Amino acid sequence: MVGRSIEQQYPRERPDVGEVLLSVRGLTRSGVFHDISFDVHAGEVVGLAGLVGAGRTEVARAVFGADPYDTGTVDVRGERLARHDVPAAMGAGIGLVPEDRKGQGLVLDASVQENLGLVTLRSASRSGLVDLKAQRTAAARIAKQLGVRMSGLGQHVRTLSGGNQQKVVIGKWLLADTRVLILDEPTRGIDVGAKVEIYQLINELTASGHAVLMISSDLPEVLGMSDRVLVMAQGRIAGELPAEQATQDAVMALAVSTEASDEHPAPKNAEEGPRGH
Repeated sequence: MVGRSIEQQYPRERPDVGEVLLSVRGLTRSGVFHDISFDVHAGEVVGLAGLVGAGRTEVARAVFGADPYDTGTVDVRGERLARHDVPAAMGAGIGLVPEDRKGQGLVLDASVQENLGLVTLRSASRSGLVDLKAQRTAAARIAKQLGVRMSGLGQHVRTLSGGNQQKVVIGKWLLADTRVLILDEPTRGIDVGAKVEIYQLINELTASGHAVLMISSDLPEVLGMSDRVLVMAQGRIAGELPAEQATQDAVMALAVSTEASDEHPAPKNAEEGPRGH
């Protein structure tokens, strides 16, 4: 349809896998998700697939500390993170690109420079004063690296295209030297060309030893860009598939699995809209 081969659409490069950067064990939130356990290694893209209501976004937000959970642990490079503590997660090197980039990932009426500096604002401050020159230099470097199309760093983010807005959201985490990047619907609402640029950025991240946990409702995207696919169903991980075994049929078979559904009820928001995935 778009005149590109599958390899061109999803140009995943698979570097050698390194140490475990993110380890999640037994993560449980009553009525939302149950006994979630997985690892993500340096150099790896792990896809999180499932139907709307499976609990994918909720798990990601809990790992990042944005939402609470009842039991379980989250470790980054062997260090235990405090529960429901976003600053602790950020300090350990976890970043979250949310599915709602306009509502949760950007300050729309702020400039490109200001948005790129959001995560590093505290570290760039001395005695309560922000080093604006250093912030501008860093923002210019990352905007050039990501190929953000703009009139200048002072342009309001609201006026950028969807793809360039998404680059800014990702860029602020790159400036913070994030080691584990959680991408929730990373290419929703952007054109085909910008999607490929985001995929190439993912390749660059993993090639440099970062880890990516990717949530997407676009199943071909998950299959094309993931080294492993975790499939969630009714708030649980129904199965794990290596890239060579991850087909649409295999993922969907796990996604509609109802095993243990009587013992563990479906998430409360299983019938809600897009935010409940």
